[in-house]
Amino acid sequence: MEETTTTPQKKKGFVKKIIIVFVLLTVAFFGVKKIQYALQNEDTENSQIECNISPITTRIAGYVTALNVKENLYIKAGDTLLRIDDRDLQIKVKQAEIALQNAKANLEVVRANVHTANASSQVSTSNIGTSEANIESAKIRVWKATEDFKRYENLLASKSVTQQQFEGIQAEKELAEKLLQIAEKQKDVSQVQTAVTSAQEGSAAKQISLAQLSIEQKQSELDFAKLQWSYATVVSPINGYVSRKNVQLGQLVSVGQNLFSIVDESSLWITANFKETQLEKMQVGQKVNIKVDAYPNDIFEGEIESFSAATGSKFSLLPPDNSSGNFVKIVQRIPVRISIKNTNKSKELRAGMNVKVVVRVS
Repeated sequence: MEETTTTPQKKKGFVKKIIIVFVLLTVAFFGVKKIQYALQNEDTENSQIECNISPITTRIAGYVTALNVKENLYIKAGDTLLRIDDRDLQIKVKQAEIALQNAKANLEVVRANVHTANASSQVSTSNIGTSEANIESAKIRVWKATEDFKRYENLLASKSVTQQQFEGIQAEKELAEKLLQIAEKQKDVSQVQTAVTSAQEGSAAKQISLAQLSIEQKQSELDFAKLQWSYATVVSPINGYVSRKNVQLGQLVSVGQNLFSIVDESSLWITANFKETQLEKMQVGQKVNIKVDAYPNDIFEGEIESFSAATGSKFSLLPPDNSSGNFVKIVQRIPVRISIKNTNKSKELRAGMNVKVVVRVS
């Protein structure tokens, strides 16, 4: 009777030992696998898909007269997104065009004045030459009259000529001397006129430079007016989807107001925040397995592109100050940029999706 009771107990103890051994072997097996995995890979779930998001803002104020977008609409670069009332800008462009035409007309007037000043200067120079010729002629006449006066003076002394004839020669001499003085004064006047016309010519030349500068200024004002006018039409800078639309038809928008954003999903990447203790064996170019939470049965491939130059805490609004005296050591995380190599069009990825990345470090 005792033998029959001890036999089942021995069997139960044997089965229990087998179960314990099996459990230990299973734990050891998975433990070894876990250790091997930890030695060959680094992973983190603190990672998300990223993409470029371009905010669309206004550069002028006005009322929205046309709105060609709606939420989640796909648009291409160069597509017209909206238009702002531009009637006042058209008037400014017209005013700038008229001002430019006036400046060009003023330049023609100044050039005409320069030609007039040049002609006056040439006339004054010619008058100087004429005055010099008249002076030489007058000198010759004075010399002849003086010689005649001397002869008639001798003849009068010998009673060979009458007093009347002598006085005629004397008057001719005095007239020649007066004419010489007049010619010399005419030359002085011509020289003064030449100096005045030369100054006018120089002033007119400077006015041409000022007129040309005025044209350049009016042209720049016209270009600026046209540039402001172009801002009334807002176009898409990139391909992408309209998101966070915050504008309505007829709304008054101000300068710099954020209207909506365009999400560019043509270039996606992953920002994975690894612990600083995980970076020892990680290098640029290492292969990465990516598992997106939205598609748990799919594995995407990636590659490490770069490492951030600082930890995430350094870019926070209030970075920690370890010199304040209350130091608590906290493992920091370094953002790592990972490119996605195989994107499946049937599995659409969106910015902000949570992913798990596994980096093969050996």
